[in-house]
Amino acid sequence: MSMISIQELLKQEAQKACKNLFGEESLTAAINVGITNKEFEGDYTVVVFPLVRFSKLSPEKTGEALGTYLKENTDYINDFNVVKGFLNLRLTAAFWIKNLEERSQKKELTIFSAKKEKVLLEYCGPNTNKPLHIGHLRNMLLGFSVSEILKETGSDVTKVNIYNDRGIAICKSMAAYIERGNGETPESSGIKGDHFVGDYYVMFGRIVEEQLRAKYKVSGEENVFKAIGKDREIAEQETPIFELAKKLLLQWEANDEYAVNLWKRMNGWVYDGFKKTFDVLGVDFEKDYFESETYKLGKDIIDEGVAKQVIYKRVDDAMAIDLTADGLDEKVLLRSDGTSIYITQDLGTAKLRHDEFKMDKMIYVVANEQDYHFKVLKLALQKLGKKWADGIYHLSYALVESPTGRFKSREGKTADADDLIAEVLRIAEEKTKEHGKIEDFTAEDAQALYKTIGLGALKFFILRVNPFKKIIFNPEESIDFHGQTGPFIQYTHARIKSVIRKANIASLTLNQQTELSETERQIIQQLSEFENILIDAAAKYDPSEVANYLYNLSKLYNKFYNESPIIAAKSEDEKTLRIALSSITARTIAKGMKLLGIEVPEKM
Repeated sequence: MSMISIQELLKQEAQKACKNLFGEESLTAAINVGITNKEFEGDYTVVVFPLVRFSKLSPEKTGEALGTYLKENTDYINDFNVVKGFLNLRLTAAFWIKNLEERSQKKELTIFSAKKEKVLLEYCGPNTNKPLHIGHLRNMLLGFSVSEILKETGSDVTKVNIYNDRGIAICKSMAAYIERGNGETPESSGIKGDHFVGDYYVMFGRIVEEQLRAKYKVSGEENVFKAIGKDREIAEQETPIFELAKKLLLQWEANDEYAVNLWKRMNGWVYDGFKKTFDVLGVDFEKDYFESETYKLGKDIIDEGVAKQVIYKRVDDAMAIDLTADGLDEKVLLRSDGTSIYITQDLGTAKLRHDEFKMDKMIYVVANEQDYHFKVLKLALQKLGKKWADGIYHLSYALVESPTGRFKSREGKTADADDLIAEVLRIAEEKTKEHGKIEDFTAEDAQALYKTIGLGALKFFILRVNPFKKIIFNPEESIDFHGQTGPFIQYTHARIKSVIRKANIASLTLNQQTELSETERQIIQQLSEFENILIDAAAKYDPSEVANYLYNLSKLYNKFYNESPIIAAKSEDEKTLRIALSSITARTIAKGMKLLGIEVPEKM
């Protein structure tokens, strides 16, 4: 019996009691059952205040009457107490042991009914002129985990990615490659494809500075932009390298064979590099979209909006929508020269996806810098009468910073994802060796363990934080075998598996008369909470609900492990119960961590 059914069971019993005690039949909405606060004795609490208008008694007397009735008319409520307007119920040990036994006999740890809900979830969304960075890491780990949690709880989920693969930034990398590439490739240089192209994007900036220094005769020691009194974006337009980039963009838009072939070749290198990072992280997509194929979409929606008098032409010929009555402002949806902007193509892409997938919800995993953009997108589509726009949801997430501020690499860019992954893997190897957790491991198994621990540390550290909150990421802190970390949970799982191997018990038939310690009761109740946690996490699109549940479960299990002998238990009944409890705890940890995209080792 899951925790949800326990709560529902208690709710039904409380409703039956109210009918018999107070003559009220339809009190379901007024009855609220939750977990008892740790400060008080009990397992579940019924909030009494909403019932007093039916009982015509004080909250305390209402609680006493309800508690007495439930204790006398059920065989699983052992005791109760009333604290002000709260009725705390304590269930029998036999009830919890039966609950544990039922869980241990289930082939599938969780079973959710399939929903009719179809979800399209977009995440990642990188540019093809540079490598993935720390922001993409949070995006990918969040998007992947949310999709797995939604699938687990019954939704039909399709994961998609969109590549920002066109525009002047991509042409800057192309221009620098033409100028300085000399036929070099990722293979010949030994550099991963996305980093290779990203290096040429950085080189474009260096060439700009070189050409400006030559033009204005600025020495190498001075900041050239400060010396000439111009911002980079303005000054770079005076350079031959920028003229080449602009020419390439125009050629690409005109479908020039040379420009298109170079664009395809360099983007191909980037996609190969991205795929290697995706594979390391274990993230995937069912479909890829490309801005080069969608950037002209949306103009038909603009025409539709004009016909419906929702969108209008301004005096400068730009097409706009007025959202001031909705707390926003006037938003341009199409430039005065008829060319698309991001919102134009997003309107078109949203319609394209709905036509393709007929989804009920469309979730965009994008940083909180785009909060305004997605408010406009959803509102504009709703005003155009697109009922499916009600299902648009922007899963907004905050920045990831280092303890000393925003992550920066040597070139001043946001830190590369690959560099951060390499760093956590290095620290994982170092700390694992320090703790002596690789005894009897082959060299190959040890390397696999370092990867499991390092990636687990990175993923858990990021996913344990609510998406709306900023993360201060410290690689050293993330790999701690004793704190609120992935390695701590992984180690707990490995410890349990070791105990189970040593116990070697075939049958987990439990004696319901076995005594339970308070910690054992707490663990069984925590285990029964798992389905409820998943439903909550799915509803909130928040994997931190799962991550923090797993940490609390692991912490509670380690308390139990230190308090209670398992292999050397006083009786076989006690030993069997503790092995069953350990086994379900391990299964729950493994299941929950998998939904976070994290592997758990069998030993360490």
